[in-house]
Amino acid sequence: MLAIADAIVERLREADHRKPKHVEGRRVGDWVLMDFIDVVVHVFQDERREFFGLERLWGDAKRVAIPGAITSLGRATRTRPGLSRS
Repeated sequence: MLAIADAIVERLREADHRKPKHVEGRRVGDWVLMDFIDVVVHVFQDERREFFGLERLWGDAKRVAIPGAITSLGRATRTRPGLSRS
């Protein structure tokens, strides 16, 4: 979990010179929230993801695929940048 969160921060810092404004959950390590102001990143363990069910809360929100990102099914996305999926 922490390695994934660290890799996200490192990639965004290198690519866009961004760093999170706020980070929560690093101490416990089963859910890390990183707030980059215009983007919020959640890194969950499976059990926490199911418990909080953010997909249910945000089910009507527009989904945007991130090329190369790992989906909840463990597969890399293949959608081009800027394209959304529903």
